[in-house]
Amino acid sequence: MGSHDTDSTKPKHSLPTPATRAGRDGLAAILARPEKAVIALDFDGTLAPIVPDPDQARAHPQAVPALAALAPKVAAVAVVTGRPAGVAVRHGGFAGVPGLRHLVVLGHYGAERWDAATGSVSAPAADPGVAAVRAELPGLLDRIGAWHGAWIEEKGRSVAVHTRRAKDPQAAFEVLREPLTELATRHGLIVEPGRMVLELRPPGMDKGVALLDYVRDIGAASVLYAGDDLGDLPAFAAVGKLRAEGVPGLLVCSGSSEVTELSERADLVVDGPQGVVELLRNLADRLG
Repeated sequence: MGSHDTDSTKPKHSLPTPATRAGRDGLAAILARPEKAVIALDFDGTLAPIVPDPDQARAHPQAVPALAALAPKVAAVAVVTGRPAGVAVRHGGFAGVPGLRHLVVLGHYGAERWDAATGSVSAPAADPGVAAVRAELPGLLDRIGAWHGAWIEEKGRSVAVHTRRAKDPQAAFEVLREPLTELATRHGLIVEPGRMVLELRPPGMDKGVALLDYVRDIGAASVLYAGDDLGDLPAFAAVGKLRAEGVPGLLVCSGSSEVTELSERADLVVDGPQGVVELLRNLADRLG
């Protein structure tokens, strides 16, 4: 019997098989004890398609229904993002959804936290280095002739420079990398590279730290993390650390030809936000 015939016999809502033993163990642990599982996901590129203007990014139309179907069956669902928590909530449409009463959004790489139960955001004071960088950045971009297609995104606790609209986005990205790193270092910040974006933000927090703290805080026995970008690599590393501590995990890459590092480390690669939504929906169906 050929592979096409075999595929046609699969149940409509069958789950894909992770390519690695560790990934298969992670999925099995989630299915065995869903009430102890954390489902954690990046936002842009994972729940929301990448668009030229981040202000126009919105969650995939089926993302919230899929999350609402899955959330009551697991310990927790967390969105882990570099965006401000409130922005992710608005762009995701997460507020006031009955099935998402216990959703948490860890914004600014975990520096902010929004809880659906209270509808409030908690966060420490902003780093003064961000204000200093914000003041210098326009002049710096002007001096190095980087205004053509590059633009600044204000993120409150960080500042990002995008090159996706430039004539040659990758070339503009490379030209900006060194001067922006020097500027960030001078003000005690770091540069977080992404998909045609360089974000200047305070050190000490990343998606890995945020994910580790959250998983440990709620005492989860398994974790799924889905991401698409370089900023998700620390979260992938955090899942690796949890595995070493005896907490099984599943690493999912929301497939992108722009970032191969993530797909090479993932247990499972799906077809962008549409694939992520299908995975979440099928997981919810499987859990009954």
